[in-house]
Amino acid sequence: MSAKGRFLIWFIMIFGVGAVAIIIDTQFFSKYFFNAYFHILTGIFGILILSFSIRIAKITGRILSRYGKQGDIPKFETNKLVDIGPYKYMRHPMHFGLLFMPIGWGLVLGSPTFLLIFAPLEVIFILIMIYLVEEPEVKRKFGDEYMKKFGDKPWFCIRYECLRALINYDI
Repeated sequence: MSAKGRFLIWFIMIFGVGAVAIIIDTQFFSKYFFNAYFHILTGIFGILILSFSIRIAKITGRILSRYGKQGDIPKFETNKLVDIGPYKYMRHPMHFGLLFMPIGWGLVLGSPTFLLIFAPLEVIFILIMIYLVEEPEVKRKFGDEYMKKFGDKPWFCIRYECLRALINYDI
């Protein structure tokens, strides 16, 4: 899938679904949606979770940009396997961070509908996309080398050393 296609999917998931959730909230959850204290509380947690998610995407993106390219290739493309930092522990550290984005966005919006319905659906959608798009793409691109290096690694890892590499990697 192209970078533009991925961007469009994320844009729809964040803003399009967010708008639908707000419309539903004004009808069915107005008690919470129009409560300033609820928004302050969810907003604080949402900003923290979004910051975590964005930090992971930033770190893993920089690692891929620096170590995943050989020669002159387009932006957002890789042609070299990366097995340093968080990639030493898991196959999809960037996607691990992105799993938190719908939850953080729902909290920032202060949207009960987004949190209860759409965020879980978006997390499931992300997992399905990893399975149906990302894994086959990487296997097709890198073949046996990918399976030799990463076949025994999980998609995601929540052990301390994995999370530490994910959050504190200095590039």
